[in-house]
Amino acid sequence: MLVGVCDFPGSYAFPPAGYGGIERWLWAVAIGARAAGADVHLLGPGWLTDLERDWVRKPVRLEDITPGSLAERELRGAGYDLLVVGHEYPSLPAWTRTWSELDCDVATFQHSPVFRHTPTAFDGRRSRLYCYSPEMTERYADHRPIPELAVHLGLREEEPPATAGTDLVWLGRIDEDKAPHIAVRAAQILGRRIQIVGPVFDKEYVHRHDRLLTADHVKWIGELGGPAKTAAITEASVFVYTYARPYVEAGAAVFGESLRAGTPMAALTWRDGTCAQAALCDETGAVTVVDPREDDETAARRLADVIQQAEGLDHRRVQEIGMRRFDPARHFQAMAARPC
Repeated sequence: MLVGVCDFPGSYAFPPAGYGGIERWLWAVAIGARAAGADVHLLGPGWLTDLERDWVRKPVRLEDITPGSLAERELRGAGYDLLVVGHEYPSLPAWTRTWSELDCDVATFQHSPVFRHTPTAFDGRRSRLYCYSPEMTERYADHRPIPELAVHLGLREEEPPATAGTDLVWLGRIDEDKAPHIAVRAAQILGRRIQIVGPVFDKEYVHRHDRLLTADHVKWIGELGGPAKTAAITEASVFVYTYARPYVEAGAAVFGESLRAGTPMAALTWRDGTCAQAALCDETGAVTVVDPREDDETAARRLADVIQQAEGLDHRRVQEIGMRRFDPARHFQAMAARPC
């Protein structure tokens, strides 16, 4: 099977070290496809050039190809069975025009809760859209979405054997949507130290919660990538997950990252059917569903309760399940199989 994994114009490198959403997913698909025995071409100029030592890298994007050109004939002649792309591509006329000439399947994962596709972008068989949670599947019901947990991998972020850690950890972009202040308050209620890992996206948000976010029990780590990022998760006793009431998480990488590292998760959600419920089970974490009409203090206390529950889980068992549930080869095989 020949698989083309397409980059797209963006601000992150392919593969990324640290953050990025679609970029990390595309790299995981490339790794998973190779592990599953497929031949893989990295399509597009965004991939790091030093990958050429180990990968077939073709710096061309389908939307830039002229009809009838040599580049189009070369793509057609390669004989791709499957293209894996970012979620915008199947709705771009220039991209789909070239794809229609290749006689291959296309698969993509919905990483945005707001992007609107063209009505004909997916047929559920030859062109397939995958969604993480029941919430996301319902949002994109018109496009025949297929439920699947996304796997994300970063550069040099391989997980060491699981260990029972010490501090709590929260990881992500720091802004209103991700609401880390609730995690910080939950840690304060428990008398625990919490490490905050990630880039500040919203300085006004940080200023509004300055007193809480700068309390003595909070350790700001900043943005990490590679082994340092993996170590921050591995060395934690519990990964604390939060988000704001109106926010819809399309497919957070942190669930796979934490479970593969052997760190159980304590998750705050405001409704059922979210990514947290899709990714976690009783052996890997604990989830609290809080009525969005409740205030932050109530939410923090509920979150503190599930932090204590998650802390009693076996880290080695969490990693065992995480490695299986978020295995890149399994993920690729699920996407490569055309539904009957």
